[in-house]
Amino acid sequence: MTDDFAKMFKSMMEQGQEMAKAFAPALEGANVKGFEKLFPSMPPEMLELWFGKTMNPDGLDARTRLLVTIAALTVLGAQADAQLRLTIQQALTAGATKREIAEVIWQMSMFGGLPAMQKALEIAQSVFAETEETEK
Repeated sequence: MTDDFAKMFKSMMEQGQEMAKAFAPALEGANVKGFEKLFPSMPPEMLELWFGKTMNPDGLDARTRLLVTIAALTVLGAQADAQLRLTIQQALTAGATKREIAEVIWQMSMFGGLPAMQKALEIAQSVFAETEETEK
């Protein structure tokens, strides 16, 4: 990572934190359940732009990047519940199947342990159920 990119990324993070404080000062530092519902799922084209091959044509596509992110968040366990829920929603939008998501979570049982895997599967099942309700 270049110094310019690191500075830009740091600035973006600081701006995001300031924006969050401005929107809801009482939520500063809080981990609020349901927070992910504030962010709708991005359209597939936007996912590909931000997470896929648009910025790195020879790299991973958005679907693969999101599956990798699900793996990492699963290993983190309960501290990443809201982020995992949002990432699962985004992965579905990017074209990942429910089976692929479940397999990625299952694979992480070796790295994050069975409790982390079980919690992640519960979160995935609730996202799948919500997705089915909105499709009706």
